[in-house]
Amino acid sequence: MSAKNSNISTLATALVLCLVCSVMVSAAAISMKSKQLANVELDRNKNILMAANLFDPTKDNASDAAKLFENVETKLINLKTGQFASVDELSAAGISDVASYDVAKATKDPATRIDLGGDDPARIGALPQFAKVYIINDEQGQLKNIVLPINGYGLWGQIYGFLTLKSDINTIEGISFYQHKETPGLGALIEEPKWRATWHDKQAYDGDKIVTGVVKSGAHKPTPNYVDGITGATLTSSGVNTMIQFWLSERAYKPFLDNLRQNGSQGKEN
Repeated sequence: MSAKNSNISTLATALVLCLVCSVMVSAAAISMKSKQLANVELDRNKNILMAANLFDPTKDNASDAAKLFENVETKLINLKTGQFASVDELSAAGISDVASYDVAKATKDPATRIDLGGDDPARIGALPQFAKVYIINDEQGQLKNIVLPINGYGLWGQIYGFLTLKSDINTIEGISFYQHKETPGLGALIEEPKWRATWHDKQAYDGDKIVTGVVKSGAHKPTPNYVDGITGATLTSSGVNTMIQFWLSERAYKPFLDNLRQNGSQGKEN
């Protein structure tokens, strides 16, 4: 065989091998996609339950999380009106299924987002007009907890988590963080149960004023409802403080929380 034919044969073999490998990788990715999405959903659900102090990852497992989450109701609120979103509003926005509604995608869509412009302390860019909240009722069907998704910029990127309020729509039940790029052993300690526990039973508001947040470890607290930041993780702690202050403000959840408090445990739905 000539050198030319040998090179062609080698190239053809390599191309066939690459093609076969590509097909195999693509097939594996497609077959695993549903499992990956299920794992993402499970992790999110665990963190929602953790923020409500209903799930302990050191004791509970995936089946426990699935059973506990049966008592969690997902709803959409209209951040422009501060009310639960009506069927007509959702229909007009092309939203037919609350569970599969993608908040991240809606935040990027000019038709379904609220731009924050230059006044963006949490550095999130925009809000979705329709945001998800999670309602947990007690055995009598009365509101026990409301879980609010929160996010904001830390040291290296966006931090995503959940803040839970008790039935008075003011006392903090708990907090959890499920996605971030913070430094292991420092900023990443926001995930640790010991630090998250410091939020329990803090008050979010005094009248219309936000009275909770994070201060530098050991620094003076504006109110007893502030928590100490993590030593050595000043920028992460500052980012969490800004995040909390923003999402509890008039520009985010406060109008909805005010309406929910005034109109009863289920708020006003059309």
